[in-house]
Amino acid sequence: MKIYQVDAFTEKTFSGNPAGVCVLNKKLDEKLMQNIAREMNLSDTAFLFKEGEGYNLRWFTPNAEVELCGHATLASAHILWEKGYLKKDLEAKFSTKSGLLTARMNEDWIELNFPALTEEKTESPKDLLEALGTQTIYVGKSEFDYLVEVESEEIVKTMKPDFMKLLKVPTRGVIVTSRSRAYDFVSRFFAPKVGVSEDPVTGSVHCCLGPYWQKKLNKNEFVAYQASERGGILRVKVADDRVLISGKAVTVLEGELLI
Repeated sequence: MKIYQVDAFTEKTFSGNPAGVCVLNKKLDEKLMQNIAREMNLSDTAFLFKEGEGYNLRWFTPNAEVELCGHATLASAHILWEKGYLKKDLEAKFSTKSGLLTARMNEDWIELNFPALTEEKTESPKDLLEALGTQTIYVGKSEFDYLVEVESEEIVKTMKPDFMKLLKVPTRGVIVTSRSRAYDFVSRFFAPKVGVSEDPVTGSVHCCLGPYWQKKLNKNEFVAYQASERGGILRVKVADDRVLISGKAVTVLEGELLI
C-alpha cells in the first residue's frame, strides 16, 4: 500500500499542515489504521479506498478518528491527481462520516466543497478562559469546537495556551480568531483532546469561521491565514449551506507500507 506525506495549504515544503495519505489496496480495520496514524505521528492521516466512482475516506489523528478534516482531504485530492489515480479534469468524490465531500482543481488551487458549520453564542467555561489567558470579544460553540474572537491578531499570534487546562474543556478543539491587517481574518486552532496541541492549518475550522465572518463583515469571500508556527493561507467562500475552502499542496515523502 502506498503512503505519502503532503504539506497542505501551502506551495512550499516545510510549511502548511503535513498530512499522511494512505492509498489502500484493501480495506483495513480501525485498529490498524489507528496504529498507522500513530506511527506517522502527524495531526491527521487519511485513508483512501476506491469505491465506485469515488473513494471512501477516513481520517485519524495519532489518538482518534475524526469526523471532518480539511487539510488531509486537500492532501488526498492532491495525491489522487498528482500520482495519476484520478485525471486532473475529474472531480474527486469522497464518501466520509460527514457525508459526500468533493474537490476540484481551480487553476492551481484545490477547492474543497465542505458543509457549513454554524456556531451559537454561549457562556465560556471557566477552564477555557483560564487556559487561553486573555479577554474575549465573543465565545460561540459549533458542533465540534468553541470559537473565540479576541481583540487583535497580535493576541492570536502570541497566545500561549495552558494545554492541561484545555484538556478539561468538553470539546474537540478551540478556534481563536481576530480581524487582520493583511488578510480578512487570522486564526489558530488548539485540539489537545484529540492529540494535537496546535494544528498548523485546519480546513475544517474554516467551515465555521467562514459563516462567522460572513455575518461580521457582510461578505462571502475571504482570504484567511492560520497563524501557527508553520502557517498557511486559505481562500474561503460561503455559498448557502456549503463552504468552499481552497489551498495548495506539496508532496514531501513517498513510500510503501511494509505490513
